[in-house]
Amino acid sequence: MSFIQDFKAFALKGNVVDMAVGVIIGGAFGKIVTSVVNNIIMPPIGVLTGGVDFTDLKLVIKEAEGEAEAVTLNYGQFIQDVVDFLIIAFCIFLMVKGIAALNRKKDKEEAAAPAPAPEPSAEEKLLTEIRDLLKK
Repeated sequence: MSFIQDFKAFALKGNVVDMAVGVIIGGAFGKIVTSVVNNIIMPPIGVLTGGVDFTDLKLVIKEAEGEAEAVTLNYGQFIQDVVDFLIIAFCIFLMVKGIAALNRKKDKEEAAAPAPAPEPSAEEKLLTEIRDLLKK
């Protein structure tokens, strides 16, 4: 096989296509989660913490000189990103846990449903026909 044929076979495998769809959906879902964190979860947390914003925290390594900007170590942004990550991870954990609980409930309902009566065997059908003929 040529290189192009090998690549085509690889790229068109079901798993690769499924993974690509998952990555695209994950990217879109990431935007939703980020919006939930920034617009719904963080405002109440900001009120509880007195409006503390970590993003402005930095350590100046070298002061600005002339047109050159100051060299800073922006550890506040890192802290904010870690807090955002923890909140997002916790939200996803809760969603996965909720979905798992729904699946367990569905599985229990399916298990509780009575199984249909098994189909009678060929011998039982034949004996039933003989019985019915004898009754006549």
